[in-house]
Order: sequence, then C-alpha cells, then structure tokens
Amino acid sequence: MWTAAAYDDQLGLIYAPLGNATPDFFGMERPPHSDEYNSSLVALDIITGRPKWKFQTVHHDIWDYDLPSQPALVDLPDGQGGTIPGVLQTTKRGQLFLLNRATGEPIADVVEKPVPTAGAVPEEKLSPTQPYSVGMPTIGAEHLTEKKMWGATMFDQLMCRIMFKQLRYEGDFTPIGLTKALDQPGNIGGFNWGSVSYDPVNHLAYMNDIRVPNIFWLMPRDEFNTWTKSHQIEVSGHGPSPQLKTPYGQAIYIWMSSLGVPCNQPPYGTVTAVDLNTHKVAWQVPAGTTEQLGPLGIASHLPMPMGMPTYAGTMTTAGGLVFFAGYQDYYIRAYDGQSGKLVWEHELPVGASATPISYVSPTTGKQYVVISVGGAAHSPDTGDYVMAFSLPTSQP
Repeated sequence: MWTAAAYDDQLGLIYAPLGNATPDFFGMERPPHSDEYNSSLVALDIITGRPKWKFQTVHHDIWDYDLPSQPALVDLPDGQGGTIPGVLQTTKRGQLFLLNRATGEPIADVVEKPVPTAGAVPEEKLSPTQPYSVGMPTIGAEHLTEKKMWGATMFDQLMCRIMFKQLRYEGDFTPIGLTKALDQPGNIGGFNWGSVSYDPVNHLAYMNDIRVPNIFWLMPRDEFNTWTKSHQIEVSGHGPSPQLKTPYGQAIYIWMSSLGVPCNQPPYGTVTAVDLNTHKVAWQVPAGTTEQLGPLGIASHLPMPMGMPTYAGTMTTAGGLVFFAGYQDYYIRAYDGQSGKLVWEHELPVGASATPISYVSPTTGKQYVVISVGGAAHSPDTGDYVMAFSLPTSQP
C-alpha cells in the first residue's frame, strides 16, 4: 500500500487500498498471495488485524494499475429513511467502485468482462476477464481510434496516426509483451493519489483525472542490457526498468509526438462531479489551460481551456464550493459544487501539486483555504510557499 487508508470507527474497520508486488509488468515471479490481494481494497478488523472482506479491482495486474488513492467513506440514502454505509474507490483505470463498506458487496453493479490475452510473453498467465463497475460512470479511459489522434500541427498529428497503426492495441488491458503496445489508460491514471472530496448533503463526489496513454513493452534480458546503454530513465520516472531477477527488462513512455504533445485528443484531465444517488456524472469541466505548456516544452502563454493532466485532489466546503489547484497552469480555482461553474480563481507564483485544506480560525471566526505551492508536476518552476485565502463571511 503506497497511499493512505481510511477508517470507520463505528464498524471498527480499516480500509486498505493495496498496491502490487514487484515487478509491476511481469507477474510470474509473484507468490500466490500476491495475486489474491494485489490491486484490492481490503477491510481489516481494527482489533484482530484480520481481513473481514476484500474486493479486487484488477486480476493478475501486469499494467501497474495498483490502487492509488485513499478510499472515501460515504453514507448514502437507502430509500427507506435510513442509510447505506458506502466506500468509493477510484482507480487508475478510471473505474469507480462503490461498495458497501460493511460487507464489501457492490452497491453499483460490477460485472466480469472478457479482455484480451494475446500478445503477452509465453510465461505469463493472464486472467481472461476483469471487473468493470458498469453501474458507475467511467471517467476518461476512452477507447482509442485513429480518428482520435491529435497534434499541435497537421504533421505531428499524421505522425501520431502512423504510430497508432504500428502499435499493438486491443483496447482495455492490452497485455504488455515483446512488441510495443499502447497502455490506455496509462499507469498514472485515470485517477491517482488525490482521492475524492464528498458533499454528504447532496451526495456528490468531486474528483480529478489524467488522460495520457503510455507505450510499453518487454525486452529479453540481454537485449535490455544493450538497449539501456543508450536509453536512460527520465525525470518523470518513465523509461527503462530492469525488473531484476526476471527474464525481461521493461520500458514505458508517455505517448507523445516529436513535438512533445500527447497523441490522443484533449482533454488530458478534467474536474468531475459524480452523483452517488443517480450514479451519473453531474458535471465535468476541463482541468486548466495550456498557459504554461506548449510544443517542445515551451510555454505557450495561451490560456486555452483544453484540460491538462492533474495531480493532488479536490476539497469541498459546506458552502457548496469545490477548490482545486493541481493543474499544469499556476492557479487555484473554485467551482460551484452544483453546476461546475467557475466562480473564482487566483494565480499562484508556481504550480501546486497538493490538495487544499480548509479550517475555521478560532481567533477570527473566518474560514480559510490553505494550499502548499511547491511546483506543478514535472515543471521546472518550483517554490516553497504556503498560501492562505479567506472565504467571505456569510451575511445574516
């Protein structure tokens, strides 16, 4: 587990979103208990430490789809004047699993669907099906086609279309193998570590996502050792991975054109509200602008609202505002929680990769929003700021 757990003090259960045993992209060296628990949400009894229930979101995960975010505890109306204790788990796949947190049974329907298994290395034994939360919306994770290729110019769009036809891609769960393949969604999401915020009155969950596929493949050990002499790991963490004590090294890259622009069409990230009563998207807006981004890594200074990859998480207030700052441009913004309308924004000295917090001062009686501003993900602009903003006081 590399994210945070959640705790229900009434049920006495800790909810642990589990990761995967290493290596991420080859599963035949893992012990049996890893395949049983990898990529699972596990409810642990606080007294005994023993599992009460578990729910697996990916079977035999060789895509690095481990659970990235803290589960959200949500109480939902049962239609008879009572409540159902729920837990909402977001995933890198863009799937939202809504479960009864007392029993682990799905509140929203989950089905097993057939997935591709051809193209993996011969040692691999893949699951023929994977769980899909069909009773909830999928955020991002759309099926890619040649028509959906994109570019800053007609030339790099053409290059992306050519690459798409050359890459192995069979949709969700295309297996990693010895030929280059598309990994959609990529291993940074979908959703990542920011989790969701929740309005318990209107039963709206607010979340942010990433929509950037990867190219990945395996290489036999000797070939990998030769290849890495001319290919180094990137600052982003992408590039070669040795997968020690296995027959294969691995490589993974964000799928971009030669201009450094993603090959899939925007948006590359959104802020979304999901109604947990209706299990539908209430609203969705692009996450920020291209102001600090552009071809070849040069800032365009054009605030086009295309929606960029996001980090961190949302924060919502009892007054119905949703705050978010994990954009690629350097802003903190507030949205109307019911409509998604932008109601406020403030430029930051650098980007932020942190979730805002809010508190009421016992001294002034005012409510404040605080954000740690250290730099947007993968941006050269960094800082060391903590910034606070006061909310207007309510009028009698």
